[in-house]
Amino acid sequence: MIERTMTITNKLGMHARPAAQVVQRATKFESEIKLRRDNIEVNAKSIMGVMMLAAEMGAKITIIASGPDEKEAVEAIGRVIQAKFGEE
Repeated sequence: MIERTMTITNKLGMHARPAAQVVQRATKFESEIKLRRDNIEVNAKSIMGVMMLAAEMGAKITIIASGPDEKEAVEAIGRVIQAKFGEE
């Protein structure tokens, strides 16, 4: 299992379009991938789950992956977040 904590840095936070980008990226991996914010942990392959995080700018999100491609999964989702979801 691999974990990586990141900060949401785009102005609008993780609204519908960024959440869809995360889900789209997560579904490409075999590993189980979860996102955690505070005490809420959701399946990163579920759009409704990712939206439930309501992660605004400055929120800390932990990416958790477990499986055969866990390292690649965490890196790929991390790149999406780091790129501010292509919004800025």
